[in-house]
Amino acid sequence: MSQDLTGLKVAALVEHGFEQSELLEPRKALEEAGARVEVVSPVEGAVKGWRHGAWTDEVKVDQPLADAHPDDYDALLLPGGVFNPDRLRMNERAVQFVKSFAASNRPIAAICHGPWTLIEADAVRDRRVTSWPSLKTDLRNAGAIWVDGEVIEDRGLVTSRNPDDIPAFNRKMIEIFADALKMRAARQTSSTTA
Repeated sequence: MSQDLTGLKVAALVEHGFEQSELLEPRKALEEAGARVEVVSPVEGAVKGWRHGAWTDEVKVDQPLADAHPDDYDALLLPGGVFNPDRLRMNERAVQFVKSFAASNRPIAAICHGPWTLIEADAVRDRRVTSWPSLKTDLRNAGAIWVDGEVIEDRGLVTSRNPDDIPAFNRKMIEIFADALKMRAARQTSSTTA
């Protein structure tokens, strides 16, 4: 991937039970492109992943959600896993964190069950999205246009269905996040010349 994300700061919002590959592989791709990724969680210390029906390794939490400020980040990553987004959508602080990104039109990438949290944040209305198939009705009921596709992007919202889609998800996420970084740089340039 040739996009340069140097200077981009991404929040990866997770709870216990995130799908391991859906956090670790996108985080690695973002970091290889130059982005700084911080794991943000309501859980302090570390969160435990999930893979193939079993608990996996713990991942260090870089920033407790209680201390995290959405404005400190340029983009948001929402991994899936059934437990993870289900817990996040029940946490009002997590929902408000996600709402802040949607309200300010900063890019969001969500995979698999990750869009559950977007539903709770009212961030999918009138947007084309994809997800794990069992979320199709939930997303349609929330006003989204659900599409069965490897990766779908609509106005800065990148979604994919499952871990098999991660390569396409990573490519599109990095492309959209790079566009956001360029727009931020253009805004900064125009504000300093004005």
